[in-house]
Amino acid sequence: MIKVVSGFFAGLSILLSSGLAQTSVNTVANTTAGQGYDPHKLFAPSFYPQTPNSYRTATGEPGPSYWQNRADYQISAELDDTKNEVSGSVTITYKNNSPLTVPYIWLQLDQNLFNPSSRGFAKLNPLSRSRYGDPKNPFNDGGYRIKSVKVAGTNGNADTIMTDTRMQIKLAKPMKPGGDVVKLTIEYSYIVPKYGADRTGIHSTPQGDIYAIAQWYPRVCVFDDVRGWNTDPYLGAGEFYLEYGDFDVNITTPSSHIVVASGELLNPAEVLTAEQVTRFNKAKQSDATVVIRSEQEVGQAGSRPNKAKITWKFRIQNARDFSWASSKSFIYDAAKINLPDGKTALAQSVYPPGSAGNGAWGRSTEYTKASIENYSKRWFVFPYPAATNVACNIGGMEYPGIVFCHANAKGASLWGVTDHEFGHTWYPMIVGTNERRFGWMDEGFNTFINTIASQDFNKGEYAEGKINGSAYAKSLFNPQTEGIFYTPDGMKERNIGIALYAKPGYALSILRNNIVGAKRFDWAFRKYTADWAFKHPTPWDFFRSMENSLGEDLAWFWKGMFLENYKLDQAVVKVESFQGNPASGSLVTVQNLDQMAMPVILEYTTKSGQKGRKTLPVEVWQNNSEIKVLLPTKEEVTSVVIDPDAIFPDFEISNNEWKAGN
Repeated sequence: MIKVVSGFFAGLSILLSSGLAQTSVNTVANTTAGQGYDPHKLFAPSFYPQTPNSYRTATGEPGPSYWQNRADYQISAELDDTKNEVSGSVTITYKNNSPLTVPYIWLQLDQNLFNPSSRGFAKLNPLSRSRYGDPKNPFNDGGYRIKSVKVAGTNGNADTIMTDTRMQIKLAKPMKPGGDVVKLTIEYSYIVPKYGADRTGIHSTPQGDIYAIAQWYPRVCVFDDVRGWNTDPYLGAGEFYLEYGDFDVNITTPSSHIVVASGELLNPAEVLTAEQVTRFNKAKQSDATVVIRSEQEVGQAGSRPNKAKITWKFRIQNARDFSWASSKSFIYDAAKINLPDGKTALAQSVYPPGSAGNGAWGRSTEYTKASIENYSKRWFVFPYPAATNVACNIGGMEYPGIVFCHANAKGASLWGVTDHEFGHTWYPMIVGTNERRFGWMDEGFNTFINTIASQDFNKGEYAEGKINGSAYAKSLFNPQTEGIFYTPDGMKERNIGIALYAKPGYALSILRNNIVGAKRFDWAFRKYTADWAFKHPTPWDFFRSMENSLGEDLAWFWKGMFLENYKLDQAVVKVESFQGNPASGSLVTVQNLDQMAMPVILEYTTKSGQKGRKTLPVEVWQNNSEIKVLLPTKEEVTSVVIDPDAIFPDFEISNNEWKAGN
């Protein structure tokens, strides 16, 4: 966590006059004033490319005419664990709230990524050594088998065209604007990939396979006021952009399986034993973790209903997706989540015996409960009835009300991945950004809130150490890195962790802790979250929202840290006694040598060992590449350091310190 600098804008003293006396001069070698820095480039007033309108306002709020379409899903599916096959039928009720006539509908068929003929396969073939492809489990004959596509009120199959991971349905009767509804019913099946781009897959354990099921049904593409139909193909790295709706889902599995899913389990008495129902109900009232199915009971016939198959029924409302997991190997535990509005939800974990133990998944429900409660207090109340953590072969992936984390995670790593994936409940599950285009708006926002949550959890048990910004800069801004604003699919995979996670998370931490202050930032961030809850903001909506709530023009910050890959290099180049008299103060010359700018923090030490600090706002760089700062000293200065706590990403720290006699 970056240390907060208090009194950031207080006590400023800047002297820009070039006529001041210059005596007792010492300089830092090898500096050139303003090298590579153009104030007009960073502080240009024309920042926003989009003109506000009645859909998206100048204040960053949804406008009075804002609209978005809706998709409700009714799904009945079955898992065949002998064939590793999911088959099902989905009925989609699609509502056109737009002011436009809609003659066709686009669907996402993400499972088609795992067909060897897909575009994504060409990028993620085993030779690429991609995170999203596994040489040990190459894509074989994956993808959807679409049996039928029907539009209610018409006869026969619909007029469709399948293109890679998309399918277009041409409507015989175009949808009218302002609320027209169409119902689509699709029958389909597919083979679950062993390793599905680190988002879905099958994890083998001695007690049985764990099926982590995601991107498992045809989903409607988003139709919005920004791009119309958002039909970017699924290529692996880019995640998802989805409409909101209600989900009613029935999942049939062998009775030996435990199933968890997005939303609320509606029929526990039909799918759990009588004893498990008692424990399940106890967990709903317990702040301590309650074991519903123990390690000792895994594999025991009496721990499951005496039937060949059972159907699990789930419901989740106002969600953008639905996922689930199923296995005969699951230990199952849960506890109550206390929400700030007085309501409760259920924290749950399922994991195999090999992941059990208090140093590992035995604390998963504790972590889940703490994460959901914390984010609910800080940002927005958790809207779903349950939050479930699933141990599997996926490093970490999020869906509404359920996340997948690796079965081998333990201790701090399990806390970190659990908190990170549940943090995604807020960004992008509640605030529904376009992950496929702007991955930083979910990964970066989430990385930012994770650093605060780790401080909050259990008196800082897993609190992160202080970030050294100058050291961090070498990773964030070196020539091999890329800017934040590239799409995930459009940047080198090795840069995704930096550009989408670390850099925006770090940038928001700087803005919060060291530029505007935590209290102001948190209020603005909460307002942005509430304004765009269950809606689709763009980056420009976020920028406008924060600027208006904070009362700050932050175009320089967004441009330097988010839109561009600018480097920061502040330097102390000269220190002298003011007017030749040490008792009158010390005059420090500071230069900005590269294209990024940040506030200035100077720490000085005098001959007698006294220390002091002077802080200056970023506006000092609006029309200068060099400034002079008068320090209120009464004796000679022995050292001056710029950014002494290494808060900012200064790329070259060799010129950050001046010492007398050097």
